[in-house]
Amino acid sequence: MKIAVVSAAGKGETDRLLAETAQTLLDNGISLAGIVKEMRHTSQFENGCDMKVRVLPDGNIIQITQDLGAGSDACRLDPSAIAEAVAQVESSDLAQAQLFILNKFGPEEAAGHGFVSAIGKAVDLGIPVLVGVSPASRAEFDRFADGLAVELPANVCSIRTWCQREIAVQV
Repeated sequence: MKIAVVSAAGKGETDRLLAETAQTLLDNGISLAGIVKEMRHTSQFENGCDMKVRVLPDGNIIQITQDLGAGSDACRLDPSAIAEAVAQVESSDLAQAQLFILNKFGPEEAAGHGFVSAIGKAVDLGIPVLVGVSPASRAEFDRFADGLAVELPANVCSIRTWCQREIAVQV
């Protein structure tokens, strides 16, 4: 199983690193599957809890949070939007991907939902998986990966080096 995990300090830093990595790989002709945060989206909320993701490789943008009104501190994650993102990823030709990227292993995945089945399919196909994990979900991710994931330093060079090495091994 080829899974790497990235957990960067600083709000939004993991998202930035994975989105930048994905764009560089796409620009270099690498076939990707999964999702990354749409970094050009500006949150409407003071706490920044408003997000869009880009489905790889085609770039379809999906708003995965919902507006719960001013002052709400409840989770804004929209389960139907997450299900749509999962469906789009799973309906793509995953077997042709050279790398699978998931911007965040979060509460949905920790509960055994979300992108868990897509990660499993990628692993079954021998496709390397790159996952972002926040400290809040790290214990759940570690249980999911069962000690088989490698932790990458949170810098673009280390992430790209791992991706390039794993893609080269796959070819």
